Amino acid sequence: MIARGEVFGKDQSLILHLLDIPPMVGVLDGVCMELADSALPLLHKVFPTTDPAVAFNDVSAAFLVGAMPRREGMERKDLLSANVKIFKAQGAAINQYAKKDVKVLVVGNPANTNALICSHYAPTIPKENFTAMTRLDQNRAKAQIAAKVGVQITDVLNVIIWGNHSSTQFPDVLNGNVKVNGVEKSIFDAVNNKAYLQNEFVETVQKRGAAVISARKMSSAMSAAKAACDHMHDWWNGTQPGNYVSMGVISDGSYGAPKDIIFSFPVEIVNKKWKIVQGLKLDDFANSKLVITGKELLEEKQEAMSVVQD
Repeated sequence: MIARGEVFGKDQSLILHLLDIPPMVGVLDGVCMELADSALPLLHKVFPTTDPAVAFNDVSAAFLVGAMPRREGMERKDLLSANVKIFKAQGAAINQYAKKDVKVLVVGNPANTNALICSHYAPTIPKENFTAMTRLDQNRAKAQIAAKVGVQITDVLNVIIWGNHSSTQFPDVLNGNVKVNGVEKSIFDAVNNKAYLQNEFVETVQKRGAAVISARKMSSAMSAAKAACDHMHDWWNGTQPGNYVSMGVISDGSYGAPKDIIFSFPVEIVNKKWKIVQGLKLDDFANSKLVITGKELLEEKQEAMSVVQD
């Protein structure tokens, strides 16, 4: 998707730096073969490497996809400990070798806290340049609403994901709209089922990743790649006036979220700079959900930072 111009533009030539761990060099070579065989006009060079110094040298954008997955019986602190090692190395390399305005998207889970760790080890890069992906959750939520109302995905606007990319995230439609037969109305009115919007809808989006794993015995792949491209595309090219997208970004305390964690907010983007949308309405139900996901992110931060200190 990146090499076809779907992220940075149809006229933007590209150099891809592909980083993997040494045991995966053979697979990496296979990916390079496929890229070559795709005969992509925008793709000028590909650098496969196992060295972060080479991978992050002079890059403008970084997709950090690799992380330690949670295994059965693994405590969260064990998971965070393993990921601190990965994102410490990548953060330090970004700090030393990448462009100072590099845009970093963390996809590997736990994405919010991994992005925070990565930023911690890259003190010369602005904190605003480290983001976590909640666009997959937003896309999932939009798809659920489109199916429920019986409209196209493009007719659903401004669905928001608040908080953590985990089962505590809050998919919120209170400020969203949907076009039905050419007429724009609130999602809340179009669905006309508060119980569904506060229960089944929320739980479906929160647990969709687990449902995909249960069905295909593997994590989301195509939909996750599409969401990563959507996230970076909008960061690079900007959002349409009146439209906002969900991104895990450094919190300034907006909407009562804890400060200095990576929290998913609705943002608008102009000139490659995101800004949290202010003044949106939240009811008591929504506020209670934001408290839960904020608390989880604070706990993750404290556990991760205790590993950092160790």
